[in-house]
Amino acid sequence: MSQKTAMTGGQAAVQALQNEQTSHVFGLIGSATMELFDALYDASDIQFVGVHDERTGTHMADGFARASGKSGVILAGQNGPGATNLVTGLAQAKAAFSPVISLAGALATSHHYKDGFQEVDQEALFRPVTKKTWNVPSTARIQEIIQEAYRVANAPRKGPVQVNMARDVLSGEAEFAPLTPPSAYRMPAVAAPSPEALKQAAQMLRGASRPVIVAGGGIKNERAHEAAFALAEAINCPIVTSPGHGDALPFGHRLNAGQMGPRGNEVASRLVKEADVILALGTRLGFNSTFFSYDNINKDADIIQIEQEPTAIGRYFPIALGMIADAPTAAVMLTEALSSLDDRALADDWTKSYQAERQAYLAKRDEKALALASAEFIQPAALYHRLRGALPQDSVFTMDAGTLCLQATDNINYHQPGSLYTPLDFGLVGFSFACGLGAKLAVPERPVISLMGDGGFGMTVSELSTAVDYGINTVTIVMNNQCWGAEKAYQRDFFGERYIGANISSPPFDKLAELYGAKGFKAETLDEVTQAVEAALACDGPAVIDVAVDPAALYSFRRDSFAHRAK
Repeated sequence: MSQKTAMTGGQAAVQALQNEQTSHVFGLIGSATMELFDALYDASDIQFVGVHDERTGTHMADGFARASGKSGVILAGQNGPGATNLVTGLAQAKAAFSPVISLAGALATSHHYKDGFQEVDQEALFRPVTKKTWNVPSTARIQEIIQEAYRVANAPRKGPVQVNMARDVLSGEAEFAPLTPPSAYRMPAVAAPSPEALKQAAQMLRGASRPVIVAGGGIKNERAHEAAFALAEAINCPIVTSPGHGDALPFGHRLNAGQMGPRGNEVASRLVKEADVILALGTRLGFNSTFFSYDNINKDADIIQIEQEPTAIGRYFPIALGMIADAPTAAVMLTEALSSLDDRALADDWTKSYQAERQAYLAKRDEKALALASAEFIQPAALYHRLRGALPQDSVFTMDAGTLCLQATDNINYHQPGSLYTPLDFGLVGFSFACGLGAKLAVPERPVISLMGDGGFGMTVSELSTAVDYGINTVTIVMNNQCWGAEKAYQRDFFGERYIGANISSPPFDKLAELYGAKGFKAETLDEVTQAVEAALACDGPAVIDVAVDPAALYSFRRDSFAHRAK
């Protein structure tokens, strides 16, 4: 029998984190978890990153998880308010299927149900925004439950989990056996489609005259662009990406049409509206892709949907064929199945027409930007054109929700997989900057550019201290239009310009950054944007660029929501 070692709950928890090869823990210190923090002091293989708010710390863990492909860990040191601050970040991570491990202090077990200081039912609180939530019942079970938390978070579909640890559980002592490696209890699950389904799908694609592939998170998260392109080339058909996953496919490939849907580009969106066969490859065809409407997808198309989550198949649109499978594995097998069939039907004309339209769209995008370059105020399209030229091709981009970032999503070219992280279906403002800090720690060799509006950055600006203290050198571009842009656009377009709560004021963010010890830059012209970006990338420190964007350059994305008010 293996020899056991006596440890406190805090020591055992840290050992469980080490066993998972955890490299970073984001967190905010609190008295409820002092035993755990004391154990982290001795863990030289784990970098603790102290944050200023548990919400933004969770976004950092989320960004780290998405950029690294590993779990991101957030530690809320205090029960009650420290734990409740996690909720928004965990809801965001759940919408993004991000494997965040959230640890929080909890009320001493002897104080439960006594209206104790900072008492709240943390298990009930976190249940709706996580895959699973645990209250650790005893010191002896803390390692078991942390192992289970990692296993659940990383099982398909991935997502956040919550572990609540009472003060007395962490301070108590128990004997622990040596830990087994994660490979013993967390094997990767690879589901493969049946030969019959592959043959049927291959025949449908070969017989299509207007086929299109929609690549989603199942391709992006596995960095499986080569398998997706090989499949598209086997059919010679265009491939689009679902919104927020524009980096699933590197920019510039002849078959890559960019992001589709209500927030995508007109060419990719048209392809999905007109296709006769749609291969949904690792995507739910969810809200951001379709608004759940046949306005954004051809009602008469035969849909082949490949997803590892059974409940996602056919959930929003009827399908002709569904396969429960890992998207990259299915793509490789489907490419092989296609190679054994006779030549396809006449899809070449469809693809040739698309390619001409795609080139015309890109040219028009540049022409529009150049035409706006002489405007009195910086226009979003002109700004994105400058950024396309000024930023390195290996840049990682994080974005907020809001009208300016939504316009940016398909106006930036993503040259490498793992280059775009957005709030996705949660639509969270205040996400981008913190997410960028986590992503930078995951990929320190790549430039990380965080795009935000002035409102969102104002929510999270205190994390500039975190960036400075830990040397996390991201570049944050604040598109400052002095308003909550999406809402002001709706008030302008549908409510007779009856503005209330839409306009905001902010300090000069370049000066504020300098007060925090970061580098600050101001840009009021496009030339100043280029100069500021070059200086920010070269400054060897966290940088903020305050860009004055035309307050009138607003766009109503959700016009469908206000159809009842349209004239």
